[in-house]
Amino acid sequence: MENFDAIIASLQSILNVVNVVSGIRAALLLFVGYALAKIASRSVEITLSKHFGIHQVELVRRGTYYLIFLLFFISSLREIGFSLQVLLGAAGIFTVAIGFASQTSASNLISGLFLIAERPFSIGDLIKVGNQIGKVQSIDLLSVKLVTFDNRYIRIPNESLIKLEVTTLTKYPIRRIDLKIGVAYKESLEKVRDILMNIANENPLCLEDPKPLFIIEGFGTSSMDIQFSFWVTNENFLELRNSMYIEIKKVFDREGVEIPFPHISLYSGTATEPFPIEMSSGKTDISETPEQKKPGK
Repeated sequence: MENFDAIIASLQSILNVVNVVSGIRAALLLFVGYALAKIASRSVEITLSKHFGIHQVELVRRGTYYLIFLLFFISSLREIGFSLQVLLGAAGIFTVAIGFASQTSASNLISGLFLIAERPFSIGDLIKVGNQIGKVQSIDLLSVKLVTFDNRYIRIPNESLIKLEVTTLTKYPIRRIDLKIGVAYKESLEKVRDILMNIANENPLCLEDPKPLFIIEGFGTSSMDIQFSFWVTNENFLELRNSMYIEIKKVFDREGVEIPFPHISLYSGTATEPFPIEMSSGKTDISETPEQKKPGK
């Protein structure tokens, strides 16, 4: 009997040693899987960055990382005796429950795939969605993250980006600046055109090709309305827009070109004769009432 107890104790000690060894192997598998996933994802990023956009490379990099790490994670579970069938069954039930509970997420996921395939913008682009303008910080499967000029963080679901109008402001390397200018009716439009063209030609940030445009938009309420357009690289857009307004104002003041403000004219009876106004310098005697001033009073 004592020998039987000794055998049982020996078997228990062996099983304890096996469990410890299995735990160590499982931990090593997790560590190796993490290291290999990082190395493989980094290699994929370096290789694909030469041929694809930033958001496509980022998607493949993440997919590679999670796939390799998941395989090693499953292997570590099997090493410690966890049944793979139980894991697959639980995953199936969990997937069904998540599917019913997250229909919106599924829609965003599908929309994200469309965005990745269509590539309307990339990470680092400046886009306008509705009334929001911001720089694309990341493109994920469920949403796109923007950072605005006043340093606000905005998360936009992918489904909204599919439905709404999205304007990519930095899709191309150059942009056109349209300035709305009004000059008085008495001014010579040829002179104004020459002044504006000369300002654009002398500004080093203004591109020579495409050439600036001088467009007369029509007769405004109190001015001749003009659109003056010129081209600039994306990085100099804001700087040139502000500096051109300042320079145009200085040159107009120096050349005597009037930038009018709204005027209102009153007419009486005919469209050619102004409303008559008479100035009186006499003083009214307020000591008597109108009744007191009547004859016989």
